[in-house]
Amino acid sequence: MANTIAIRIADYLQHHPPFNLFNRQEVEALSRKMLVRYYEKGDIVFKTGGDPSSFFFVVKEGAVGLEREENEEITIVDLCDEGDIFGLRPLIAGDTYRLTARAAENSLLYLIPTAVFQPIMESKPQVALYLASLFASDAQVRRSSHLLEKKLKPGYPGNVIGNDNLSEIQSFEDLKTPVTCPPDMSIKEAAEKMTLQDVGSIIVVDNQFWPIGILTDTDLRKKVATGDYSLNEKISTLMSSPVLTIAPGYTVAEVQILMIEHNVHHLCVTEDGSTRSSVKGIISEHDLLVVQGNSPAILVREIRKAKDTLYIKRLREKAELLLGQYLRQEVAMSFISRVMAEMNDAVIHQCIALSLAALKAEGLSYDPHSYCWLSLGSEGRKEQLLRTDQDNALVFEDPAAEVLEEERLKYLKLAKMVTAKLNEVGFVFCPADMMASNPKWCLSLSEWKKQFGKWIFQPGEQEVMYSTIFFDYRPVFGNAELAKKMTEGIFQDISKREIFLSFLAKNALLNPPPLSFFRNFMVERNGEHKDEFDIKARAMMPLTDAARVLILHARFGYVNNTIERFQKLAALEPSNAEIYDLAADAYEILMRFRALQGLQHQDTGRFIKPELLNKMDRMLLKNAFKAIHELQKILRSRFQTSFMM
Repeated sequence: MANTIAIRIADYLQHHPPFNLFNRQEVEALSRKMLVRYYEKGDIVFKTGGDPSSFFFVVKEGAVGLEREENEEITIVDLCDEGDIFGLRPLIAGDTYRLTARAAENSLLYLIPTAVFQPIMESKPQVALYLASLFASDAQVRRSSHLLEKKLKPGYPGNVIGNDNLSEIQSFEDLKTPVTCPPDMSIKEAAEKMTLQDVGSIIVVDNQFWPIGILTDTDLRKKVATGDYSLNEKISTLMSSPVLTIAPGYTVAEVQILMIEHNVHHLCVTEDGSTRSSVKGIISEHDLLVVQGNSPAILVREIRKAKDTLYIKRLREKAELLLGQYLRQEVAMSFISRVMAEMNDAVIHQCIALSLAALKAEGLSYDPHSYCWLSLGSEGRKEQLLRTDQDNALVFEDPAAEVLEEERLKYLKLAKMVTAKLNEVGFVFCPADMMASNPKWCLSLSEWKKQFGKWIFQPGEQEVMYSTIFFDYRPVFGNAELAKKMTEGIFQDISKREIFLSFLAKNALLNPPPLSFFRNFMVERNGEHKDEFDIKARAMMPLTDAARVLILHARFGYVNNTIERFQKLAALEPSNAEIYDLAADAYEILMRFRALQGLQHQDTGRFIKPELLNKMDRMLLKNAFKAIHELQKILRSRFQTSFMM
């Protein structure tokens, strides 16, 4: 009989993480050591402050609520459904419980001995990582997750880039010594040395072997072969300077980002990463291709050279293939979002460049210092991983009053051409027409300041909605100083009308997080997406809205990315750092989840059918809901939103 019960337990457990990571013999052996207990509704499983049990728990049937008591008020912080694990503190920290577990329904629980499970967990890093993720979602026990992570095997890479793709570059000391020369060597001698050594670049160094410049094959083709420079001139007259340097130990991913951001093909490796230390090696784009087999830097460079939108579209589709590869290999979202933002920016740049060229042929010219193209919404926050609809705007310098409308028409002509090209690339027109091609969103600097001031001083429902979209603007092309002046105007107005932030906070509370996927789970009640979960509106927007209002309250501008906003808030408010770190983790999970859903279903990934989600997906989303819950408590307290309801 005992064996029959163990087999039934094993059959159940193998359908739920992390037990699905065990082989059959392991899970059956574990099942034979487990106990089965029945709890009636209202029964206490364990209490806050209680001594650690020698077991942790899996819900077989029913539901168990985890409660926190503060100021004699009981709050349910989580509801554990079938397959959920709880009561892990004895396994991880060995100290008293911080929450009370009470049966919310008549429930059947499996009790797993910690002494039996401990060695299994230590031998299976993936199991340890899964359990760590359960803790990473709760600010009250966040520190405990670090204790668990320490139990991983030494050298286990965890959730990092795999060796078959963006692996860490082998130590730079093992690379060949770079070809170098002094600054007074002639261009001819340097070219001969490059040819002899069969290299595509040469580092110019001073007498301390510090890098002061670089000469590449491209320089020789574009500047010497054309006759602009004589072969007898000193290399110091032709070299590119200063050199972009890094320290040993950078990953391929980091090298790629630096090459993309600085639009360079080579990085010089020095002892301490600065130009004031000895040269150790050099990394070229070719080296990345050899190590990785593909490179986002190449895609970005191809986009910048594209002559038509059809080719840009194909390149952007390749970028989505790369995105899928990164997501499957669990590359860090910070890297993925930066790469995709650089690619999207390159697309916008090239669409603007093609439009400017076409307009120039018509006799129209545009001073790049007189205007700035702004990305809004998710692209403004560097969070647009998939090709969704456009959100953009344009600001131009204040002209004389008598030529204002003439100037606006000029910029509208550019904006209409750019938005049309972006649509051809796959960034479809905004259904709400929140684009620079709309005269409402193609304004002079003074007009934008006046518009923002109206929203801040007269914050109705529509004004608040506009603020949540337009206050996440980011300069992408043209004069970024204009965008900076817009930001300064926003902060000046908010300082005079502080209650505006309370209106933003109230808006951020419109979507309270669901507690569970099986109970009180919010889905669309009608329309095309009836019975589907809107991950954007119900999970991501509450986090982006909260981050926005909190960063505005902190008077910290020029940080748009939601994760970076939470990281900055954690540094500014140490007392709430755990909650902000929790929120940043949650948003990263949601970005990854939505992108995977979108790639899988060939759509925006916004609407999800809950019944199709596995237990791991549900756990990840539930963890994100906890982050929203904790964050919204801060908003209610700080901005006194209860007085506005």
